[in-house]
Amino acid sequence: MGGFRHLFGPVPSRRLGLSLGVDLVPPKTCLYDCLFCQIGRTMNPILNRAEFVPVQEVLTEFEQWLAEGGRADHLTLAGAGEPTLHLRFGDVLQGLRDRSAIPTVLLSNGALLFLPEVREAAHLADIVKVSWSAWDESSWRRINRPHPDLTFAQISDGIRRFAASCPRQLWVEVFIVPGLNDSPSALKTIAEQVNALGAARIHLNTATRPPADPTIRPASIETLRQAALLFHPPAEIPDISPSPPQTGPLAGSSLPETLRRHPATAAQLAQLLERPEADLTAELEDLARRRILRRIVREGQIWYGPPD
Repeated sequence: MGGFRHLFGPVPSRRLGLSLGVDLVPPKTCLYDCLFCQIGRTMNPILNRAEFVPVQEVLTEFEQWLAEGGRADHLTLAGAGEPTLHLRFGDVLQGLRDRSAIPTVLLSNGALLFLPEVREAAHLADIVKVSWSAWDESSWRRINRPHPDLTFAQISDGIRRFAASCPRQLWVEVFIVPGLNDSPSALKTIAEQVNALGAARIHLNTATRPPADPTIRPASIETLRQAALLFHPPAEIPDISPSPPQTGPLAGSSLPETLRRHPATAAQLAQLLERPEADLTAELEDLARRRILRRIVREGQIWYGPPD
């Protein structure tokens, strides 16, 4: 199984179990250039939506994956950028639903939910997970570094409109960035804004993988625990250990294609692929030397991710 262009993984998700990624945009196509993004910098944030990859091509790959015995807990629109920038992401969601009973997830920054057509298409996902890590225009621009034509009022209103139409479908992630949004006043304001959405689940996250800005460090578990109590329902804190649970062999795409979207260590991959760590390390180091992947040293660990 493998050789897919638009599917990657399945990869272990701390919230979604075994998640098959469905990537609809070229790297790195996004409206944001978040400090904490695990797949690196957005050199040219865009607003214009387009059909970056053919819908039928994506669905044909998914049919092949199913025919080869693929299994996953969720099908997640995510990867090299913001999936709602794909003009027909709703058709992809509908096509996945028509072909499988596996629940679908739209993993989005929520920036385009101010558009009625994006909200309508998003309703085709079983779960829509958005991010909310700032509390005003200034903090949002520091943390998320959005396209200059967007405003915090615009994107927050779009998320509120979506939440009002189907809060049970909505999950919210708050990414804690020490020194930027972890003060008591900042967390209190973010919590008040997020609580007003009435989301089904709220998650706290922090930089466990190498972020776009190498100076960003993870928040402490104590900070996360204290912050979680401000949210209703209480925010969930995932296991912030960098080692994922063993979930079975990786499938769906080549090793470089997966790591460009989901950085990992050799030890993590050895567990997932059931291969000797030394062999994987040699292979990954070769890919890094050829600049197919990037070798990143962080917190005493060596990670492999998208090239510069």
